[in-house]
Amino acid sequence: MHEMTRLIRKASPAFRVSLFYCPRTYIFITKQRKTVIKMNLWELLILAVGLSMDAFAVSVCKGLSVKKLKAKHMLTVGAYFGGFQALMPLLGYILGIQFQSMIQQFDHWIAFVLLVLIGLSMIKESREEAENLNDSFSFKTMLPLAVATSIDALAVGVTFAFLQVKIVPAISFIGATTFILSAIGIRIGNIFGAKYKSKAELVGGIVLILMGAKILLEHLGVPDMIFG
Repeated sequence: MHEMTRLIRKASPAFRVSLFYCPRTYIFITKQRKTVIKMNLWELLILAVGLSMDAFAVSVCKGLSVKKLKAKHMLTVGAYFGGFQALMPLLGYILGIQFQSMIQQFDHWIAFVLLVLIGLSMIKESREEAENLNDSFSFKTMLPLAVATSIDALAVGVTFAFLQVKIVPAISFIGATTFILSAIGIRIGNIFGAKYKSKAELVGGIVLILMGAKILLEHLGVPDMIFG
């Protein structure tokens, strides 16, 4: 703020008048100097749903393998997938915060690239055959699945550090969303089979790509230039 005040004082009188009559000019310049992009609740929900689609797809496959589905199976899947989906962004955030000051000038590009790569990976997986899983819910069976479905969230956690997201509410929201969708997924797989697996991964991939594009466009000030 002090830096902006100093720059304004050095500016021409005509420019200072333009700031007085058009406060948006000051806001736009401030954004150009230092962009702070924040996620609202709806954007976080969309991101959480997109991230959880991998876990949902694996839950659907898991439901295929269970002959008699019980409530404890739904809770087990939800706890493993939801727990790791919350843990991984936290680890990514801790990692990202260490390097935030060094790469602040192009952090939006990193967020964009990471989300697009994750999205493309999910779209690619949506075109693959459904994997046959066993009906075990033991630790040694569920742990690799939980890690595999949440590894993308590690990269998203890094972007959270760049976007200055409040990490505790964010990971709680993501974990709860994944818990619910995983529990629903195993139920759907048990009843309908793998019909919705590929569609879920496809939608999840598209959502993450769109979120990445939104972050980049907001940083570049495109919405301000279009809508004034």
